[in-house]
Amino acid sequence: MRKLTALLAGLLFGMGLLLAGMANPAKVLGFLDLAGAWDPSLALVMAGAIAVAAGPLAWAKGRGQSLLGAPMQLPAKRELDRRLIGGSLVFGIGWGIAGICPGPALAILLSGHWQVSVFVLAMLAGMLLFTALERQRVP
Repeated sequence: MRKLTALLAGLLFGMGLLLAGMANPAKVLGFLDLAGAWDPSLALVMAGAIAVAAGPLAWAKGRGQSLLGAPMQLPAKRELDRRLIGGSLVFGIGWGIAGICPGPALAILLSGHWQVSVFVLAMLAGMLLFTALERQRVP
């Protein structure tokens, strides 16, 4: 049941990304172009997503397990540190250069655009590099 729920949630998330235009690099770059022809429509998408998620997140904070009985795994760390800020900067720079982030990249991976495949391969390489560096950092 957990795997089916995860599949359905992933499909719903992917469909939402596609319908909202977040899988369109030109639309994303238009949103990020504050000094040029700024397209604020993705800000409305983000505000809507935050509004939809706020209730379930508040509910989840008061529970020890999910509806399917899995342990609730919410982040415990609340403070900003160099790693969080650095990771956010790298993510934002990559998003600004490519006009796409990991979720939409996976949603449009089978579109046939070779650039998306290059992006996903680079993303996976970055994840492997991070894992290797983490293993060295924490014995």
